[in-house]
Amino acid sequence: MSQEGRHQRRGENRRRSVVFGCLAVLLMTVLGIGLAAQVRVNDNEDYLDSARPADLLVVLDNLGRREAAIREDIATLQNTLTTLQSESGGSGAALDEARAELDALSIQVGSVAATGPGVVVTVTDPRNGVGSEVLVDAVQELRAAGAEAMQIAGATDETVRIGIDSWIAGPAGNTVVDGRELKAPFVITAIGDPLTLSAALDIPGGVVDTVAKSSGECAVSQSQQVTVSALRDPRSRQYAQPGN
Repeated sequence: MSQEGRHQRRGENRRRSVVFGCLAVLLMTVLGIGLAAQVRVNDNEDYLDSARPADLLVVLDNLGRREAAIREDIATLQNTLTTLQSESGGSGAALDEARAELDALSIQVGSVAATGPGVVVTVTDPRNGVGSEVLVDAVQELRAAGAEAMQIAGATDETVRIGIDSWIAGPAGNTVVDGRELKAPFVITAIGDPLTLSAALDIPGGVVDTVAKSSGECAVSQSQQVTVSALRDPRSRQYAQPGN
């Protein structure tokens, strides 16, 4: 092989080494970010389990600020829609985009009803063994699986829309959701991909298994059309204000 050929091959090898080195660094960076995110998730869960009441109040206040900020965004979008409608006569890409964003935010805070594919989860509890922690797990699993809107109904047809700052507490047989007492059977309606939502609840050791261990039964029904009709109280905040 000529000297020029050897130089060319060495150059190609160096370039290949640089490329592989960059890919290795990139892979390590991605893995590092993933591990750090997982540690933060685990740390947050441990923190909430051992947090003092005062610390939990701070968490709730932060959630309140988040909801207040979203409601402020909704008000701004509504004003934007009004302006765009008056200027464009009700048509245009900007108007459609504003409408879509307003709908998404309104569904997120629970100020409008929502409909779409999803699941209906029925939790029966004949022996009063299903505590509020089971419903908390169900809501968290559904949210993690991509549920975009949820509500929980009790035996007395009392229905509560699950929002950003919703809370569930109380022992088995005395469950309270956002200040309203609900009695079993509980019916959770969630909008999202039916297969994904159903699978999230039926993982080994998941919500379905936990309810069974508590002498209850958890039935998950998939549907291409469910309705979340309960609305959240648009109460004004006493302390929290939208941040910049």
